[in-house]
Amino acid sequence: MASSADADAEGASKGHTAIPRARTPAYMALLMLAAVTFYSIPRTFHGATTLGHVWWYAWVTCVSTGLGVLPFLFASKLDDVWLGVSNASAAGFMTTASFSLCYEGCNLSATDGAALSPAARVALGIGIGVIFILSTQSFLDKYEHLKFDGIEGLGARKALLIMGVMTIHSFTEGVGIGVSFAKEAPPQLGLLISATLAIHNIPEGLAISLVLVPRGLSVLHTGLWCVFSSLPQPLMAVVAYAFVEHFVWVLPVGLGFAAGAMFYVVAFEIFPDALEHMSKTRSFLTTLAAMAFTAVTQLYLKHEI
Repeated sequence: MASSADADAEGASKGHTAIPRARTPAYMALLMLAAVTFYSIPRTFHGATTLGHVWWYAWVTCVSTGLGVLPFLFASKLDDVWLGVSNASAAGFMTTASFSLCYEGCNLSATDGAALSPAARVALGIGIGVIFILSTQSFLDKYEHLKFDGIEGLGARKALLIMGVMTIHSFTEGVGIGVSFAKEAPPQLGLLISATLAIHNIPEGLAISLVLVPRGLSVLHTGLWCVFSSLPQPLMAVVAYAFVEHFVWVLPVGLGFAAGAMFYVVAFEIFPDALEHMSKTRSFLTTLAAMAFTAVTQLYLKHEI
């Protein structure tokens, strides 16, 4: 298991200043996560979908991000190529999820009296999602000089960048989960989207871990940051679910918003990062493999659920 001291020594050997971190707050945060997980379990999974169900499924996708740090329990250092693999895999998972959201949104029934067709509203949502990501990234760029959990310099800039991107698109993933559980959405779409996002959150957590652990953060701190990056998912899922239930016409827009934002992050952030650590051929093959795996998983879940 990689201790905090080991991680700090490794970070110092790479020119990063390691700063001792208190474990008590981290343990308290871990206990809080465990308590929320336990008390969020719905009493029953049968019957009509409630806000409690939406929160639970979105919370599971959030916590799954923390699983990305598990490899560091067995090795204090992983080859940089794994950063390329994790980014390429995350790109594949997110691309498939984006296409799924668009497909389902375009195939919704156009019986809500809206002037725009479902496909047009999906396209509108895609545009809004891209604009949202661009605006948020522009805002975060102004604060790249800040420290990140004791990390300074170029290490802090990289850590803030990947944490910022992951956290930003977690908002859109939460919207995608929330709107996919709406009554007007296809049956079991919410379960499919939640399962897909939970799976693809694991390599995202690995990508975050490969940036933070070598720069001096312990496995515990890194795992908590991974989960923190996905906290917007359950929060936005509940808000989006409640909103769509009252404004049915916005469902295709919400699906397109999540799809557009995720695909933009894939095309301009995650996949380019994969190319920095792997060849184009390996990056494309890894991404295609992740897309195929996700597609097959979706088909299987759709058949079983």
